[in-house]
Formats: sequence, structure tokens, C-alpha cells
Amino acid sequence: MSFYENVFIARQDIAATQVEALAEQFGNIIVSGGGTVSKKEYWGLKSFSFKIKKNRKGHYVLMNIEATGDLVKEMERQMGLNEDIVRYLTVRVEELEDGPSAMMRARDRDDRPRRPGRSFDAQGDES
Repeated sequence: MSFYENVFIARQDIAATQVEALAEQFGNIIVSGGGTVSKKEYWGLKSFSFKIKKNRKGHYVLMNIEATGDLVKEMERQMGLNEDIVRYLTVRVEELEDGPSAMMRARDRDDRPRRPGRSFDAQGDES
């Protein structure tokens, strides 16, 4: 079995719970065929730089998969048939990344530059 990273984008007008259900549905295709889904990450609702199928935003989801090529093709076929999926991309990788993805690490980072002359303590009060 090979390792794959799959990212799909769901329509902006569906709820986050529906996006999680979609991720479960596609994960079940892999698991039922004997593969494994080691990680699912919801990256949130993000803006596009241009309209895609009349959408300006989309829900992004990453899945790390260990499966055969046929299982991945079946999952992609189901994604193509689903009207809630705007785009998807599956890439074969040498090994799966442990821990949070680069998108999640960037979100957790708090090294943004602060405005000069202002400092805040842990509660957010000015000092």
C-alpha cells in the first residue's frame, strides 16, 4: 500500500458538521477497502483568489491515507460525483507527516509583529 495526502474543498454554504460528515464518508471508502486514514484535519473556511463554480470561499479538509491506488481512485470518483465538493487533489508521498500539518502549525503560531509602544499581559490588559 502507498501513502497519499488528499485535500478537498467543500462548498461555502454547507455547515462544518456536513463537511465532517463528508470527510467520514470518504474515509469510510478507504477503510472499507482495507486502507487506513491516519489523520483528518479541518483547515476552516478560506477565501479563494478567484471564483470556483460560483463560490468565493470553501471548507478545506486534509486526509492522510494509506491505501492502494484503486481505493484512492474510487474515493476520487465519489468526490467527483458529489455536488458539495468544489475541488480535490490527491498526492502520493514517500511518508506521512506526523503531528499537525503546515497549515495548522501556521495557525497556532503567534509570532506576528506587534505595534510599537503597546504591550499586553496574558489577560489582554494594556500595561
